[in-house]
Amino acid sequence: MIMTSLVPSFAALADETRLSIVEQLMDHGELPAGDLVRGKGMSGAAISRHLKVLRQAGLVQQRVQGTRRIYSIQPEGLRAIADWTISKRQFWETSLDRLGDLLEQETSWPI
Repeated sequence: MIMTSLVPSFAALADETRLSIVEQLMDHGELPAGDLVRGKGMSGAAISRHLKVLRQAGLVQQRVQGTRRIYSIQPEGLRAIADWTISKRQFWETSLDRLGDLLEQETSWPI
């Protein structure tokens, strides 16, 4: 996967409110927009702008139920982030192994 395709996702999640919305949807499943406003201390219009960014980044989806907008996680968007993170696992494991080796060598040096 090309990293540039993940830039909108990471940019969207860099905002504390948007990350909070994603976490709320992950924890509780589908929620109407009104429920996402509660406890955020902002207007419905402000939440709508955040939801638009998340939709454009492919992280949430919207469906209409009467006069309500119901939001849920877009699994493919979060899967792309997870896949990218997992693909970098070898880098982190190798780096941590090298750090462990250096620390082990340092503790074995005579004082």
